[in-house]
Amino acid sequence: MAINTLPPSDPSSAPSVAPESLERTIEFSDNRLLIELCGEYDRNLAQVEQLVSVQINRRGNILAILGEARDRAAEVLQGLYERLEQGKQVEPGDIDAAVRMGGSAAGTGVRDGDQIEMFKGGTLEIGTRKKTVEPRTKAQQDYVRALYDNELAFGIGPAGTGKTYIAVAVAVNQMMSGHVDKIILSRPAVEAGERLGFLPGDMKDKVDPYMQPLYDALNDFLPGKQLAKLIEEKTIEIAPLAFMRGRTLSNAYVVLDEAQNATSMQMKMFLTRLGQGSRMVITGDRTQVDLPRGVTSGLSDAERILKDVPGIGFNYFTAKDVVRHHMVAKIIQAYDKDGPVG
Repeated sequence: MAINTLPPSDPSSAPSVAPESLERTIEFSDNRLLIELCGEYDRNLAQVEQLVSVQINRRGNILAILGEARDRAAEVLQGLYERLEQGKQVEPGDIDAAVRMGGSAAGTGVRDGDQIEMFKGGTLEIGTRKKTVEPRTKAQQDYVRALYDNELAFGIGPAGTGKTYIAVAVAVNQMMSGHVDKIILSRPAVEAGERLGFLPGDMKDKVDPYMQPLYDALNDFLPGKQLAKLIEEKTIEIAPLAFMRGRTLSNAYVVLDEAQNATSMQMKMFLTRLGQGSRMVITGDRTQVDLPRGVTSGLSDAERILKDVPGIGFNYFTAKDVVRHHMVAKIIQAYDKDGPVG
């Protein structure tokens, strides 16, 4: 792959060439991979053009990039091409991630046997049974490092930023690697006040609607039959926060989701369940508290009380880290601009 910086191909159209009008060219040696890089009807190139604000022209096996951000676009295209060389695919989410990602390939703090890898440019990968998870923003990348570096970590930010999804992926990775014996996933069932008796069905039927997002994440990482067996054997537990009282959670990877809906007493109870050989992740969104008016969120309390305690990681996300759908980021930004809800 050869890279050159050249003036426009038609000198007569630009007799005096300013530095910002120079084009950056990249020559790719494998035409098959170049076709994959460009995408059907050059849709991948169009996405890069839109995200980076450049113009990309294809000339045989050469891509010519015009615009002030040509160097950044070239870096993105090179990274995507290297991804194809590694036998991976390039999807719209991968292009978005390549544009967003930055940082250095610093150490991750992982332990021997962790199924996590560092690639050029600082990209991390978390291996699970069904898929490989890659952080798509710098904040997600820092979050993954924090989950491996700390026995207790917090992920705080708006919906759609991957807080829970990444935490569950790391939990599966840690169990596969033999660092923990079980996974425990929990949520406050605050909509029913954690008094579920009036709902129809047995206890599982009552609880499952509140836990469904955790099941969804697990289904992405583990084959269905294996997941069902692990749940049946209680190697993976999914339970409301109230069910954690009185337990000591040892040799487990523990995730508390929607922690903004835990009261201060519930949060203290949950944090003190941490036992030997365990790791704990707390995720939540401070802007979506469903607790009764006047009840302090345990997430805010824990953040205030524990912020200076060594060995506890706090990671924060913003609308810029939303990877769910581009409209979700715009919705969050609009609500943030309008002020607190309620």
